[in-house]
Amino acid sequence: MTGWADGTGRRGAWGVVAVVLLVGVHLVRGGTEELRPAGPPQPLAAAAPHGDRAAAVPVPGPLPPSTPVRVRVPAVRIDAPVTTVGLDADGWIEAPPPEDDRLAGWFSGAVTPGERGTAVVVGHVDVPSGRAVFHDLGALGRGNRVEITRRDGRTAVFAVYGVEVVPKEGFPAERVYGDAGVPELRLITCGGTFTEESGYAGNVVVSARLVQVN
Repeated sequence: MTGWADGTGRRGAWGVVAVVLLVGVHLVRGGTEELRPAGPPQPLAAAAPHGDRAAAVPVPGPLPPSTPVRVRVPAVRIDAPVTTVGLDADGWIEAPPPEDDRLAGWFSGAVTPGERGTAVVVGHVDVPSGRAVFHDLGALGRGNRVEITRRDGRTAVFAVYGVEVVPKEGFPAERVYGDAGVPELRLITCGGTFTEESGYAGNVVVSARLVQVN
């Protein structure tokens, strides 16, 4: 694996790019085969991001590093604690423990939410017992808010500008994870078609940009 380290020892944006396919593979393996008949919501084509990045809007200045502790997405009733995940022994990004279906995971190889760069928060779409924390991510649309509470007491508020299903094969890593020069956030879970043989074919990717700090 390649990638550079910043002054804190964390991998920077290109380190995340280097492992992006591993996110997809790991989250696919984390999906259950006991889906509800309709499956989780799938994003509308109209919700996918257009152009290089979000439309120009005022963006608060970047925040210093601080570990996220909670994620809230009011539009789809997500209100969940956040744990820290890294890479497992095989070099994959770890998903949160499946026994806690309401837990999200911040990937510590990327920036913390609110810093300049692209922060990454992952979660299961389902577990053997049913729905999980990010089951309804695909129902989000442009303008929906994502609130990340940080250990320093600040809340970084992001506005969604794109929701899409990205295939595992040919994942557009640079577009999804590249540093836009401002604080951004990606929420990721399993998505796309599902088969018992191979699991989910892709990932739901929610792209959001920092718009407020509380």
